[in-house]
Amino acid sequence: MKFTAKQISDILNGEVLGNPQEVVSKLSKIEEGVKGSLTFLSNPKYNSWLYITDASVVIVDQNFIPEKEVSSTMIKVEDPYMAFSTLLEYYNNIQLDRSGIEDPVFIHEKVSLGTQIYIGAFSYLSENASIGNRVKIYPNVFIGDNVIIGDDTTIFSGAKIYSETEIGNNCTIHSGSIIGSDGFGFAPDKNGGYNKIPQIGNVIIEDNVDIGSGTTIDRATLGSTIIRSGVKLDNQIHVAHNVEIGKNTVIAAQTGIAGSTKIGNECMIGGQVGIVGHISIGNNVRIQAQSGIGKSIGDNEIVQGSPAMMYTDFNKSYVHFRNLPKLCSRLDELEKQIRKKKIEE
Repeated sequence: MKFTAKQISDILNGEVLGNPQEVVSKLSKIEEGVKGSLTFLSNPKYNSWLYITDASVVIVDQNFIPEKEVSSTMIKVEDPYMAFSTLLEYYNNIQLDRSGIEDPVFIHEKVSLGTQIYIGAFSYLSENASIGNRVKIYPNVFIGDNVIIGDDTTIFSGAKIYSETEIGNNCTIHSGSIIGSDGFGFAPDKNGGYNKIPQIGNVIIEDNVDIGSGTTIDRATLGSTIIRSGVKLDNQIHVAHNVEIGKNTVIAAQTGIAGSTKIGNECMIGGQVGIVGHISIGNNVRIQAQSGIGKSIGDNEIVQGSPAMMYTDFNKSYVHFRNLPKLCSRLDELEKQIRKKKIEE
C-alpha cells in the first residue's frame, strides 16, 4: 500500500517540508532507509543519518533545524516517536484488516457469530462457542465448547482455546498459545505412581489483554484461572492453575508461575522469573529478571536474586559476591601466616 507525504502529514497533523507528493510504501529505521521508505528521527545521536539516509520521507521534531541540506522530504510533528508509533498501528490495522469466512472451516451449528468477523481456513469452532463482533480468528485455530470471545479480539494462527474459556474485548492472542489446558494436578498413590486430579475449572481473560506466542495458561482445578484487564504477557510464559494476575501487570518471557499464586495490579516481572505456588505478590511490585520468588511479597517492593531479596540489599550483597575469590585468597594467606607463626612458636 502506498501513501504520499501529504497523506501521512494529514494523519499526523504535521507539516511537510519538501515534496508533498513523495510516495512511500514501506517503513524502515533511519540507518536502513531506502527509496520509497518512511522513517523517523527522535534521538539526537542519529542526527547524522538524516543527511545520508536514502529514505524518501523522514518524520522529525517540529523544532528541528537541519544543519545542512536534506534530500529526504521531512514531516514535522510534535513528537516523532509517538507519531511513528501511530503510523505503525495504522499500518498494522490495514495489514490485518480481513473479513469473511474462508473455506474450509468447521463451525458447529450452535455457534453464535457476531458481525464483521473473520475466520481463517482450517479453523474449528465447537458447540455453543460465542464469537463477538469484529473478531478475527486466523487459520488453524481451535475454539472449544462453550468458549466466549468478546468484541474486537484477535486470535492468531495455531492458537488453541480449550472449552469453557472466557475471553474479553480487544484482546490479542498470538500463535501457538494454549489457553485452558489441564493444570498440573496429580496425587501420589500407594504404589509410587500418580493419579490424575480432574481439572474442571476454566480460564477467564478480561479486556485489553495481550498474550504472546507459545504462552500456556492452565484451567483451574475448581473455579477460575484469572487474567485481569490490561495484562500483557510475553512469549513462552507458563501460568498454572488457579493463578490470578492483577490489572495492568506485565510479565516478560520464560517466566513460570506455579498454582494458586495471586499477583497484584501494575506489577512488572522480568524474564525467566520463577514463582512458587500458593503465595501472594502485592500491587506495584518489581521483580528483576531470573529471580526466584519463594515467599509472599508486599506492595511496592523491588526484589532480585534467587532466592529473591530486596533490590537494594541484593546490590550491596553483590559487591561481596564478586569479591569472594579475593576474600578467599586473603583468608588462605592469613591461615598460612597463622600456621607458620604456630610452628615458629
